[in-house]
Amino acid sequence: MASNRRDFLRNTLLGTGLLASGFASHAAPLDSELSSPRKNKKQKQQFNMCGYAAPKLDKVRVGFIGLGMRGPGAVERMSYIDGVEIVALCDLFEDRVEKMQKSLENKGLPRAKSYSGSKDAWKTMCESPDIDLIYIVTPWSLHTPMAVYAMEHGKHAAVEVPAAVTIDECWQLVETSERTRKHCMMLENCCYDFFELLTLNMARQGFFGEIVHGEGAYIHDLIDLNFSKKGYVDMWRLKENQHRNGNLYPTHGLGPICQVMDINRGDQMEYLSSMSSADFQMAAMAKELAAKDSFYNEFTTANYRGNMSTTTVRTMKGRTMMIQHDVTSPRPYSRIHLVSGTKGVASKWPSPARIATGHSWMNDDEMKKLEEQYTPEIVKLIGEMAKKVGGHGGMDFMMDWRLIDCLRNGLPLDQDVYDAALWSAIGPLSEMSVANRSNSVDVPDFTRGAWKTNAPIELTLKGGGTTGVKELQKVDSGKQLNI
Repeated sequence: MASNRRDFLRNTLLGTGLLASGFASHAAPLDSELSSPRKNKKQKQQFNMCGYAAPKLDKVRVGFIGLGMRGPGAVERMSYIDGVEIVALCDLFEDRVEKMQKSLENKGLPRAKSYSGSKDAWKTMCESPDIDLIYIVTPWSLHTPMAVYAMEHGKHAAVEVPAAVTIDECWQLVETSERTRKHCMMLENCCYDFFELLTLNMARQGFFGEIVHGEGAYIHDLIDLNFSKKGYVDMWRLKENQHRNGNLYPTHGLGPICQVMDINRGDQMEYLSSMSSADFQMAAMAKELAAKDSFYNEFTTANYRGNMSTTTVRTMKGRTMMIQHDVTSPRPYSRIHLVSGTKGVASKWPSPARIATGHSWMNDDEMKKLEEQYTPEIVKLIGEMAKKVGGHGGMDFMMDWRLIDCLRNGLPLDQDVYDAALWSAIGPLSEMSVANRSNSVDVPDFTRGAWKTNAPIELTLKGGGTTGVKELQKVDSGKQLNI
């Protein structure tokens, strides 16, 4: 049945001319992916990375690739964590590296080794024997190549979202991590936001009963930033929206919902269906800007994709999810974060975060009691310091701290390579569905069946929680607009 579905989708796309027109080269190599033997779910795992505890690292020597929008904030946050040595900095532009070097010096930290001036400088850095963790903060198309190269050269990889942009890349991450036994963590910071952690713990304790449905989103008005010359280098993010039609950036809303539902650890996605609106804003803005500045002429002829993308997912246990993506509409920021169970519901957006067990939301006093009862240990231990350090309200810092604490104590990561692959796969899979009139598309099982017995992530800090935090000057690495 799976083979017939793939053949049907392939033939349909060929019939519409989408493959021949070049659409697939921008979205995903549909022809090769649909016939790829690596989609064979009967193939056995090389090694199960879920629950894998790598050997302890007394010191975690970190090298950073990408010092543009988000990279500097990551370096700043890591400088606060005990047991971290910032040993390498890499960016295509030398001035960015030097600016970060001066920031380290101002903190009384030693200069790191610099890598810049070449598109392959990052490879030289990954080849260095003096690095344990490569932290990747670059354009999406570079995430998988860099993470794979890092693991191939004996490094753990931490990579910004999404970790991959094609299904083939998702499998590359999985197979490389399994073969090398090196961690590949996608840096999904929203899993470490305070309400998301609270609802995850509540779900684990049975507060919501059986989870029935979850919703997440990335609704963020980025149209001005995406069209800004001072935004993304070579306008790369705008170009993603020019040529891809689907749920391009799904993981911020999706990750926390997957953790609540124990996806990859007790349940698994079965299939999805996606639909996109037409473009009502990007082409019009390109024409408006081009009338004043010829730089934008190349963007006026682009076939812009939909403003709003909506994806629905059904899991093996019969649960459902809804994920949305919209970076153009003038709407307040939202990740939705809705958890609906047989005994209760939680919803974060619009603010304030709310919980109910019936027709009415709980009042402030009731919410306070729930927070006292269900706040997980990581928040109690590091939450207040995280707020002081910054990084989107503190969740970025908690994510980095937790990663280092796991590596130093030899603990499994909260987010493993199967999460990185599955959550990222929603992008190309949604494109396939949109291109085929929203027909359903099977979701690959990157765990190859191990989800049935994989244990849920650990919230108790058992064996960890020992990594300290330096009292340095406060930073505000949460000013980035591209959370």
